[in-house]
Amino acid sequence: AGFPAGTKWGFISHNETRPVYLICNADEGEPGTFKDRQIMEHDPHLLIEGIAIAAHAIRAKKAFIYIRGEYRWISHILENALAEASKAGYLEHVDIVVHRGGGSYVCGDETALIESLEGKRGNPRRKPPFFPAAVGLYGCPTTVNNVETLACLPYLFQNGADAFFKFGTIGNSGPKLFGVSGHVNKPGVFEFELGVPLSTILQAAGGVKGTLKGVIVGGLSVPILTPDEAADLKMDFDSCLKKGTMIGSGGVIVLNDTVSIPHLALRAIRFYAHESCGQCTPCREGSQAIQSLLKNLVAGLGKSSDIDTILHLCAKIQGLTLCPLGSAFAMPIEAMVTKYRSEFEMLLKR
Repeated sequence: AGFPAGTKWGFISHNETRPVYLICNADEGEPGTFKDRQIMEHDPHLLIEGIAIAAHAIRAKKAFIYIRGEYRWISHILENALAEASKAGYLEHVDIVVHRGGGSYVCGDETALIESLEGKRGNPRRKPPFFPAAVGLYGCPTTVNNVETLACLPYLFQNGADAFFKFGTIGNSGPKLFGVSGHVNKPGVFEFELGVPLSTILQAAGGVKGTLKGVIVGGLSVPILTPDEAADLKMDFDSCLKKGTMIGSGGVIVLNDTVSIPHLALRAIRFYAHESCGQCTPCREGSQAIQSLLKNLVAGLGKSSDIDTILHLCAKIQGLTLCPLGSAFAMPIEAMVTKYRSEFEMLLKR
């Protein structure tokens, strides 16, 4: 998240003789994330216009919207909108196809998505050599952009870069959608400029129910923040990194003091262990090992050494897998255990 779209487009050579493809990654499977569905469900033409602009920019004659398999009704909305746009003559330069995924979380990775789109099992590819801009869909140059990125293009091209850069902060420009869930009074999707205080987002969501215990600000796969860490947080890429987390998918999960962090950690690792494609040993074996240790801890059967073993495994898994899935569970589990260690230790005393 946060990689400049223009830079990504620039990876496609102007002298390319092979077909060029554009893929919209609408495989919104990150737990706690539901902003893309709002764009596609309520303003599909905004996304289609963005795809048409991007396709023109990279000279792609074929584009795909790879949509989460569970979003069946939204795929129909998109297909109807595409028919309307085509009838109006807006898509003469590009053919856009809606493709429903099979439900695999790992297909959120662009190379796994491409494998799935080709009709194969959605396993991530090695990079190099399989950088999509060089060897993407059907071995041809491919750009993969997210829904929110593409939906920003119509405003940018209609109003110009200067107008767009007025939103946000220096180095973190533009608007951002935040899907707020958990212990708030009015969960939903809210649009703000990048750099907005987290407190402002929580106020828009009706405030926290009860006493705040922690916040996950970018979907389940980013490190949790304690109330003290979250108190003065500005929601942009750089500010989140300084706090040791990431803005990620913009899925803000609010937790009050009724939540058991060990139970949350177990629930999280169950999801990731189930979604692992099994291709990489650190992810395949590490997720199962952490799940087993957390299961014992939550059941009151854990040993004091288990906590340190979990932290050791998390540290060794990060950065050692073909796709980000290994880090996607290792980082948040490590943060939960480190920042709320006393809760895990209390389970040893039962």
